[in-house]
Amino acid sequence: MFLITKWFGTFLYDEEKIFNKILFSKDPKVISKKIIKIQNNEILQEEKKIIKNVENLVVNEKRLKKIGDYNPYDPFFKIIKLDAKEFGFSNEILYKSSYLTTKYNVDKMLESDDLQIIQMVNTLDDLIQTSNLLSERLESWSVIPTPKEKIQPLINAYSTINKEIKSIENQIEKDMIKLAPNITNIIGPHIGARLISHSAGIISLATMPSSTVQILGAEKALFRFKKEGGRPPKHGVIFQHPLINKASKDKRGKIARTFASKIAIAAKADAFTKRDISIELKKDLNKRIKEIRNQ
Repeated sequence: MFLITKWFGTFLYDEEKIFNKILFSKDPKVISKKIIKIQNNEILQEEKKIIKNVENLVVNEKRLKKIGDYNPYDPFFKIIKLDAKEFGFSNEILYKSSYLTTKYNVDKMLESDDLQIIQMVNTLDDLIQTSNLLSERLESWSVIPTPKEKIQPLINAYSTINKEIKSIENQIEKDMIKLAPNITNIIGPHIGARLISHSAGIISLATMPSSTVQILGAEKALFRFKKEGGRPPKHGVIFQHPLINKASKDKRGKIARTFASKIAIAAKADAFTKRDISIELKKDLNKRIKEIRNQ
């Protein structure tokens, strides 16, 4: 027996003919939910039902390994063709179902924690820039005799923005501990958040080599080096860490490289395995930094 599932139904074949079939509802919302389940490697209820009491089942999808013998190269799967129109399913139903599925996936992606981190980092930078502008304006206005009621709105705005800066910083710390505990424990929540922002997401960060992680945030310096020559950047965002920026100039590059190596490993753990390996990483990191300082 062979099991084949399409967007419009699931089919059980006995050699070359349909032995049994369960067609899905023609409601695009229902079909979309089934497609999403398939994308999430779930086994559909219809599939469980149609194979009841069936032996020697062959399947062509990895997600169906639990219920059958996975053999996508069986000649049968190359020969058999299923046309949705023959079962009363139009292209319009497929279009509407695909649209709903895509919309769900996009919305799900935009709700992801790392994209929220990126937005918070960008907002934080905007607020810091605004705070600096207001601080300069407040300082220049304060040097001349000014009635308090005239300057008070500026003072209020400056104070409010600084409170919001602190609020966003606190939220970044909370979200980073939840999203990326390994990165947070290695480099800190705020630098870690900026690394995620510069790499456009934690998955992207996790797939980067440590040499790229090391210079994230130094893109302008890197482009300038490639165009004009000179010395390439040795570090980017991670330079903000005190163990790097307070190190002697001849040690900074090595320490930054060590940090980048551990961050790359931490990112993979946070993105894929979800295991907390920060204690071991930090122990190795501190040991290596000590060795570098003693060189």
